[in-house]
Amino acid sequence: MSDITTFVHAHAAHGDWHAALAECRQQFDAQVAARQAEPGGAAPLTLGWCYLSDYYAPAAEAILAALQETWPGVAWVGAAGVGVCASGVEYFDEPAMVLMAAALPPSTFRLFSGQQPLPSASTPSTSHFAPHTALVHAEGSTPDVQDLLHELSTRTATGYLFGGLSSARNRTLHMADGVFSGGLSGVLFGPEIGLISRVTQGCKPIGPMRTVTRAAHNLLFELDGEPALDCVLQDLGLGRDVPEETLASVLSATLVGLSKGDDDALSVPGRFGTDTLVRHVLGVDAQHGVLALADVVEDGMRLAFCTRNPAAARADLMRVATEIRSELESGHSGRALGALYISCSGRGGPHFGAPHAELQMVRNALGDLPLAGFFAGGEIARDRLYGYTGVLTVFTGQ
Repeated sequence: MSDITTFVHAHAAHGDWHAALAECRQQFDAQVAARQAEPGGAAPLTLGWCYLSDYYAPAAEAILAALQETWPGVAWVGAAGVGVCASGVEYFDEPAMVLMAAALPPSTFRLFSGQQPLPSASTPSTSHFAPHTALVHAEGSTPDVQDLLHELSTRTATGYLFGGLSSARNRTLHMADGVFSGGLSGVLFGPEIGLISRVTQGCKPIGPMRTVTRAAHNLLFELDGEPALDCVLQDLGLGRDVPEETLASVLSATLVGLSKGDDDALSVPGRFGTDTLVRHVLGVDAQHGVLALADVVEDGMRLAFCTRNPAAARADLMRVATEIRSELESGHSGRALGALYISCSGRGGPHFGAPHAELQMVRNALGDLPLAGFFAGGEIARDRLYGYTGVLTVFTGQ
């Protein structure tokens, strides 16, 4: 990308979305004017991100129309969430919007949606555009969303996707020059668009990595040849005589980290690898020692019980932000231009100990970089759908 590539961002909270958008426009205009005054000026904005708190979801079509009228040369993508985030700031349970826009060469990206379908994998492209990575927004009730992500991943040269599922309480939606529910939408990026992306799990294993030795669908019968319930009780330091009410309470706060047998599992003691999927324990059959999990589990998979807590979340987020900063400082990836952060709706300030703490950690590590994002009902990285994670992606250029 050119050294005059511009990223600008804005955010505002107001009971009237018109007022919030007007405030964002003032912030945009000031940043664009400052960049125009620099030597070489700044190229026109071409791609924009719009994340809306669900208070604004019913007005999504009107908001998109206003964005297109205000910035007619910009293609807009985005989603609605229970919360939205900007550089150092998060908005939960209040009407707010976060905007970001970039001056990317139009030949380096393509929007896709139900109205702008992807070209068939078997049909040669006539536009000479080669998808390299993709930002993906989706809606959680979409049938076979995991299969759709895997299929989309195969359409890109790297297989790398990043994004999340809308988490609105009233109207889940995503945008790509239109407003959609169901399916996938987003942006395909060509190889000219550099990015660095990391996943933070925010969970801490409380026991050893075990092997699933008997399971069916989402029912876990045995680990390492022992009843699954015995194993989780052992890892939690509880006996089989624990009262039923206590057991139910403890298991409601316990999760499992699942990985395939050949995945990275606990690549570092006490920390999950990036291929680990964290899922809830849904229930227990104490009589037969069986656990019900919030995902399909198969014989041969690896599993560790885990908990979420502020200390683990802070440590892992700091790790991924530091990894990104170190790669930027190495000089091999260029400089940071802007960032997207998509975090689980179950994370945010309370999970990190204080309001805005999660986004302030990112800003402290990367500087006051233009950043937009939302709190999702599921997070997307590579070709997989995660939960309880954060996906931090930094766009880079010379």
